[in-house]
Amino acid sequence: QTVRWHIELQPWAGPTPSLNYEASRFLKYISTSQISCEHMNLNSLKGYSETTKKPWSICLDERFSLIHRIRSKKCRLYSLGLGNDDNQFELSMANSGCEVHRFDPSIKAAHVQEGRHLWYHRLSIDWRDPNPAIAAHKLHSNTKKLGTVLNEFGHQKIDVLKADVESAEWKILENLILEDVVEQIGQLVFEVHVHWPGFEVSGNESTVVRYWYSLLRELELKDFRLFHTYKDLSKPQMFLKKEAFNASSCYTLSWVNTRWK
Repeated sequence: QTVRWHIELQPWAGPTPSLNYEASRFLKYISTSQISCEHMNLNSLKGYSETTKKPWSICLDERFSLIHRIRSKKCRLYSLGLGNDDNQFELSMANSGCEVHRFDPSIKAAHVQEGRHLWYHRLSIDWRDPNPAIAAHKLHSNTKKLGTVLNEFGHQKIDVLKADVESAEWKILENLILEDVVEQIGQLVFEVHVHWPGFEVSGNESTVVRYWYSLLRELELKDFRLFHTYKDLSKPQMFLKKEAFNASSCYTLSWVNTRWK
């Protein structure tokens, strides 16, 4: 199998490259569920109270594997964050018997176990592994690709990958797609930011939005379907630094891998 270095870009949305065409296609795409999900919260599971500040929606329909893996206490959640205090979702998943790994470079110790099912790791998940020459100087280099972490932890699969990584999500998602790591994931719950291109995403505005859209279409080609979309109205209404397109700067999107039964 040949290694891919770039994702396949979708054709331009309109007859000529234009931010208006790209933005309207992209925003329509992230606002439209592709598959319905009847059961999206953990209320049905015992010992869980609905106090989550954000709609980290997972699909617990019987036709997908997650609810069965929760019941059999075999589920695994990876949560990628940056100094975020809101860990209700992680706690609720741990309380329901899931093995929860939270990655956050701001925690004090390298690895902390809290309770039976919850681990905190002082690691930042990135889209590249550290350069060995630089890492040697920085002995505690704590930035790794998700595929590297899975190998090191001996984990073949993640039932849910939750990411709130403040604009690193686009390059992380690209890395998961290019390295086929995404196929080891059952559900994705990502906060996406559209107020600026995101870390190391270059090009003019229409090029950036076409790239975002192409990434999400790659997920669709890998049998991921968007089942929940949430527009965060508490965040500034910005799209690429403009008050335009009636967009929020922040959306929470949930996909299920329909190959995972």
